[in-house]
Amino acid sequence: MKEDRFLTVILLVIAFLIIASLSIFFLRQDNAVYLSEDLPEHIIHNYFLAIEKGESERAYTYLSEGENKPSYSEFETFFLFDRRHRGYKIGKTNITTNSAYVEITITENSSGFFFDRYDYVENAHLLKEEGEWKIIEMPYTYWDWAWYEE
Repeated sequence: MKEDRFLTVILLVIAFLIIASLSIFFLRQDNAVYLSEDLPEHIIHNYFLAIEKGESERAYTYLSEGENKPSYSEFETFFLFDRRHRGYKIGKTNITTNSAYVEITITENSSGFFFDRYDYVENAHLLKEEGEWKIIEMPYTYWDWAWYEE
């Protein structure tokens, strides 16, 4: 009798954990929203979100109109086959009159046997063009090195 009660408690705890996990998973689905476009860190957030949602056209609008800007086709193709699992965290922002640097911590999961995770910190560079912040440089996984290079 004692063993049956113990087994019942264990099964109830497992069932509760499964239900809680599924609830959290479904409640957190697609709840990210676009932010106002008045701050550099908001532009970076919106750029990431547009890429994650597959909204290439919107992501492309955040790019600077500078020399050697990629064509929309080049931009879209860059993200077409990129299926890596990664995340990001936006950190400090340093703003001057017409330039801003936003610190970004990128988290990537390898596809190795143990699914190792690693983080690295890089900066995004934005310029103010006609009163709007536009991206001129991003961390590698969200940017092709050939863009804006001479």
